[in-house]
Amino acid sequence: MYDLVVVGAGPYGLSIASHAAASGLDVRVFGRPMASWRDHMPRGMYLKSEPWASHLSDPDARFGLDTYCAGIGVPARHAEPIPVETFARYGMWFAERAVPGVDERMVTGVGTGPGGYRAVTSDGEIVHARAVALAVGVLPFTEIPAALRDLGPDLVSHSSHHSDLLRFHGLDVTVVGAGQAALETAALLAEQGTRVRVLARSDRLNWNTVPLPWQRPWWQSARTPHSGLGPGWRNWCYAELPGAFRRLPESTRTRIASSALGPAGAWWVRDRVEPSVQVVLGHRITRATAEGSRVRLDVTGPSGPLAPFETDHVIAATGFRPTCDRMDLLSDELRDGLAAWADGSPEVSVDFESSWPGLFLAGLVTASAFGPAMRFVHGATYTASRLVKGINHHLRHPGPKLTLPTPTRPRSLMNAPR
Repeated sequence: MYDLVVVGAGPYGLSIASHAAASGLDVRVFGRPMASWRDHMPRGMYLKSEPWASHLSDPDARFGLDTYCAGIGVPARHAEPIPVETFARYGMWFAERAVPGVDERMVTGVGTGPGGYRAVTSDGEIVHARAVALAVGVLPFTEIPAALRDLGPDLVSHSSHHSDLLRFHGLDVTVVGAGQAALETAALLAEQGTRVRVLARSDRLNWNTVPLPWQRPWWQSARTPHSGLGPGWRNWCYAELPGAFRRLPESTRTRIASSALGPAGAWWVRDRVEPSVQVVLGHRITRATAEGSRVRLDVTGPSGPLAPFETDHVIAATGFRPTCDRMDLLSDELRDGLAAWADGSPEVSVDFESSWPGLFLAGLVTASAFGPAMRFVHGATYTASRLVKGINHHLRHPGPKLTLPTPTRPRSLMNAPR
């Protein structure tokens, strides 16, 4: 039996595994390293985060993105975006050096087992562990507008479903959304010869500005500090103080998690969108129907409905909704027993432990507890350090047995510091 099984080998899973191994835990890691970045992002995309805010985390900070880039002769400078392919290769390089082996099989299910938990691999092996850390990224939580959900994948897909956009060459594509995923996807489609429009409910597009210079007079830095989530004191607090964010009232945390750092395009994609992409703002899809091999969209806005139009495919770049009911990897017993915040996301303690003792969560599913940083690679450093402390505490003090019929701990205990 292992001390810890980590499910997921993206930035959060690899960082957790590195910290866990360094603390002396017997850890097993499952998943294809950087799978989301390698298999679910089209070639030509760039990392929106600054290179200095995109490090995976090892305890001694030896394997940062800057170290990798220096080794291959690629610049990793402030205000110069890094290609997604470079970042994915960096993650695999990190896995080889900072993690004690990654088993690339997928875990298909997690349930309770003798002394803790059992994880079932894609080929049927059962692995037992005293604790589990789920770092499954964003893919289980894709959100597609209700009007589009009844159409098949030939007509509608999520932006995260594509590693290659060439299948849309010469076609007509409608991208729904107003964030970076929508705008960069639209730019790539236009640049390859696809007729593309962006359809968004917002009445305007928001664009991030060119980053402030790294070297500035002290008074400018004091007024508007850099942070891993962007400039300004509010972003600095989100980026650097996730533990303090966890102490805010639940209603405040969930509101900020859903609204802070809203949809916006990177400054370097603006000039690629505005000249070549049709943008329809302030409108939403009310009905979508299949018309042979095309989609007919009924769209309405502040002035009423537009004339229906047809398109070959709709790409929903409409984000992710990390709720308990979408955690299909968990057995029914575990999933149904998770305590949830008011927004449906799972409750986690100050150490990222769910309401099931020994079941820890990381990444996007913890944004309502620890803030917007958990939506970005930057949050992996705080998560890995604090979560592994929680695992060590759990292993020393296991608490109630998992056979209890009601696993949920009272909120008073969930909020109590250790």
